Amino acid sequence: MRSILTAILLATFSSPSFLSAAWQWQDAIVPDLGFDLDQAQVVRVTTLEDDGAGSLREALRAKGPRIIVFDVAGVIELDQKSLKLEESQVVIAGQTAPSPGVTIIKGGLNIEASQVLVQHLRIRPGDAGMARKSGWEPDGITTYGSVTKVWIDHCSATWGLDEQISASSSAPLEEAQGHQIIIRNCIIAEGLDNSSHSKGPHSKGTLVMDGTKEVALVGNLYASNVERNPVFKLNTSGVVVNNVIANPGQRAIHASVPDETTGDLPKAKISVVGNVVLHGDRSKPTSAIFEGIADGYFKDNEGWFWDGKPLPLLRKPFDTLPEPPVWPQGLQAQSPASTLWHVTRFAGARPAERDAIDQRIIRESLTGAGHIIDSQEQVGGYPRITPVVKAMEVPATGRRDWLEKLARELELAPPPPETK
Repeated sequence: MRSILTAILLATFSSPSFLSAAWQWQDAIVPDLGFDLDQAQVVRVTTLEDDGAGSLREALRAKGPRIIVFDVAGVIELDQKSLKLEESQVVIAGQTAPSPGVTIIKGGLNIEASQVLVQHLRIRPGDAGMARKSGWEPDGITTYGSVTKVWIDHCSATWGLDEQISASSSAPLEEAQGHQIIIRNCIIAEGLDNSSHSKGPHSKGTLVMDGTKEVALVGNLYASNVERNPVFKLNTSGVVVNNVIANPGQRAIHASVPDETTGDLPKAKISVVGNVVLHGDRSKPTSAIFEGIADGYFKDNEGWFWDGKPLPLLRKPFDTLPEPPVWPQGLQAQSPASTLWHVTRFAGARPAERDAIDQRIIRESLTGAGHIIDSQEQVGGYPRITPVVKAMEVPATGRRDWLEKLARELELAPPPPETK
């Protein structure tokens, strides 16, 4: 179904001379991570408790290739202790949870492992009642270190205190860095601003940290974050394709500018294609679709000021590239019009049954009603969900197809019954 929609809606983009043979795009709903899902251990989450037997935290501690499935739906409250994944070859299959799915609050998810897929989770850290500048500053979802082949797909990340979803490398720059990190079809929204971060105001979307390479940000909604929608630091590379950026405060897409403190670190190498920027009423009036400097290629990006006038592409002009410096082989870019429809329809966790928070964010993004917030309490507070328990039968074989079927139903909704 997705391939049919893609064929109808997408404008094909390719540049064969610049395609990386090592970096392959996958349109599959459940990408191939390089290990056999049929041979993986099935680990069940059976409780919404923060820790202990049957908890998500305990499932993340397990060893070896595994699929984490959810026999329970509701809210997992982390008590300000973020989750950590350190063992590679893991699928966190949020699509297996019964309706209305799983929401994680008062903490985030730190990924320090390779060959990982995270799908259909809602991560909403919030301020946890902490005072302003008190030092409570979790990300929603982030990678650390020299990880590779990490897919974060159809997740909703809001109310983070640092970034909402990021690709970060903690290794020294002379060592191997993270690469091939894909953030796809997510809602990345409402980073809390004047809240508990130790630096003070700090509403950020996505940080691609120094040295991190081949990062793909595709089909996401960035909404009501002041900055980093996203930002690429020095010595990074990646693509920013078919995202909608609504109500940015200071900057939309951004790349760091070298200065006397950064030595000989190279500029980011990025391809920016088919994105849509929609200013809010308090977006910086002198901003543009892109700010900073990069070895950058730009095509088919559109944006509008609050008064409806078109945004300039570059805040300060620089020499752009005639072809992309990096592009995953097989990725096709949509037109801006198709991007707007696609993100509205498909972004975030469980889009066929979005929760009230995601519904509001989508609506405000399209109508211009979004605002930068300092606390989740300004928009109704943490969600309250009645727990649901329903054991999921996991097949012994054909598990990738099975996970795709569950995800497809949450993304497209089941087809209507045939009429005779």
